[in-house]
Amino acid sequence: MAFTVADYTVFVLLLVLSSAIGLFYALSGGRQRTVQEFLLANRSMSFLPVALSLLATFQSAVAILGVPAEIYRFGTEYWFLGCCYFLGLLIPAHIFIPVFYRLHLTSTYEYLELRFNKAVRLCGTVTFIFQMVIYMGVVLYAPALALNAVTQFDLWGAVLTMGLVCTLYTTLGGLKAVIWTDVFQTLVMFAGQLAVIVVGTVKVGGMGRVWQLAADQGKISGIDLSPDPFERHTFWTLAVGGVFMMLSLYGVNQAQVQRYLSSRTEREAVLSCYAVFPCQQVVLCLSCLTGLVMFAYYQEHPPTAAQSQASSDQLVLYFVMDVLKDLPGLPGLFVACLFSGSLSTISSAFNSLATVTMEDLIHPYFPGLRESWATLLSKLLALSYGLLCLGMAYLSSMMGPMLQAAISIFGMVGGPLLGLFCLGMFFPCANPTGAIAGLAAGLAMAFWIGIGSLVSNLQAAPSVPALSNSTDFPQASSLTTAIATTLLTSAPAPRRLSGLQKFYNLSYMWYSAHNSSTVILVGLLVSLLTGPTKGATVNPRTIYPVLPQLLCCLPQRYRERLSCGVGRSAEDGSCEEPGSCEEPAPCAPEKTSNGMLNGPVGGLARVEEAEGEGFARVEGAHTYVLQETSL
Repeated sequence: MAFTVADYTVFVLLLVLSSAIGLFYALSGGRQRTVQEFLLANRSMSFLPVALSLLATFQSAVAILGVPAEIYRFGTEYWFLGCCYFLGLLIPAHIFIPVFYRLHLTSTYEYLELRFNKAVRLCGTVTFIFQMVIYMGVVLYAPALALNAVTQFDLWGAVLTMGLVCTLYTTLGGLKAVIWTDVFQTLVMFAGQLAVIVVGTVKVGGMGRVWQLAADQGKISGIDLSPDPFERHTFWTLAVGGVFMMLSLYGVNQAQVQRYLSSRTEREAVLSCYAVFPCQQVVLCLSCLTGLVMFAYYQEHPPTAAQSQASSDQLVLYFVMDVLKDLPGLPGLFVACLFSGSLSTISSAFNSLATVTMEDLIHPYFPGLRESWATLLSKLLALSYGLLCLGMAYLSSMMGPMLQAAISIFGMVGGPLLGLFCLGMFFPCANPTGAIAGLAAGLAMAFWIGIGSLVSNLQAAPSVPALSNSTDFPQASSLTTAIATTLLTSAPAPRRLSGLQKFYNLSYMWYSAHNSSTVILVGLLVSLLTGPTKGATVNPRTIYPVLPQLLCCLPQRYRERLSCGVGRSAEDGSCEEPGSCEEPAPCAPEKTSNGMLNGPVGGLARVEEAEGEGFARVEGAHTYVLQETSL
């Protein structure tokens, strides 16, 4: 089906308005003249736009196509993923955000140097860059490939246009432009999905009819309480394994943490995390309803021969064209919805990659860099990553079956990075050697399971029977995903597997939990063997005392033992709920506008600004003040 003039008009409007937002913030306010403004929006954002930007960052076009395809093929069991959102967002709000925000970070990986050393910081940074560079090209190319197969929409015209527009507004407008375009693109995504659901439901005969047809064919799933981690989807897999997936995204990922840090106060940052919860539930409901309506529609209107040969992600687009073909402009709205998902994801990738490159790889080695040069270099980095994204999209076109592995890498790497931060934040005895060894072990385990699973599924593919009213997932066009991990989901694992074949069929929803646990266990073991870090030498602001907080009813002397000798910082009496106390005082060494820690050369202590009695402790180049009084 060819697009009409109205469809192209809607699509062009998306590009024009996105570019206009970038130009507005490039020419207004501080005009992106400082690193603080370009990378952190001057820490001036309120919670609502930050929340919508958090939502849009990993709601990629891959997910917009993948989740309805998942429901179409396997039923509504995936909907139970919503159960993990509560803990998956509550834990970042009360553990990760307070620690990161009070340290006044710009890059998440600065935390690793404060807690361990520069080597650990560099390892974390390089791992993140590897993850995002591979992912951002695929997330731009793969939806364009599916769109081209269905609508004959020009493949490279779409890729180049989206890539260049995204690079333009990210480079000119900085993080503030990225956040506000995310807000606009989130609304477009909602509108596109709602249009498909409403029109499709009307054509089927109402939502009651949709539900009845799905129930008659067994697509309405009950609660599967099987504890087997090798079952692809069960309640525990989605509700518990999904928590770790959410933590890897909303707890420690630079693209998300950077948005928390752009909030004007810690309270606004926490509120943004709360506000994402209902938004995530709405997004999940819209995607699942799209899948159900698609299934019901093709029960009453059997797919054509061409549609029967399509992969499930392409079938989503065929369905959209079928139900919206008589309504000029609405197919264009869904395409705008699809590419809004790509724009929001890759713009976040550009900005976060520019941030970690500047803060972790350039500033530490060029501490005297002038503010104007640092800002210009940050913009050039964003531009360079935008052009690199186009190169990666071209490379993706030549990958063939390897494209599936490239998409999966994003999910493989998230778990080990989560484990690295948890190792530092929850275990004061962990040392730098243990952190590096744990990260290496976690990455090795992640790639072993992930690639082994891909190879195992490819070998078993010919023997997997076709599903009723569904299509095979050939090569890379298979885009069924968990909303943010973008791990390709395969057909249910064959029964009676043993040995490594059984191990490789671990549910993809447990990847983050398994890999992060590997990092923690190996990191602790190596730390104990090489000499654990003494609690008295650990910066207390980099530690979250999990056991003392959970066992707060115990007497003070027992809680102090549980703290492993780590001193108490001024934040120990922090708010339990947003608004329940005043904003805490700055709790980390202040940084200059170019991101370097202030303070005398050589790590000499500065205590003249500290209130009350205290003493300074020096560890490497970082200084901090421990209050001796109990708060």
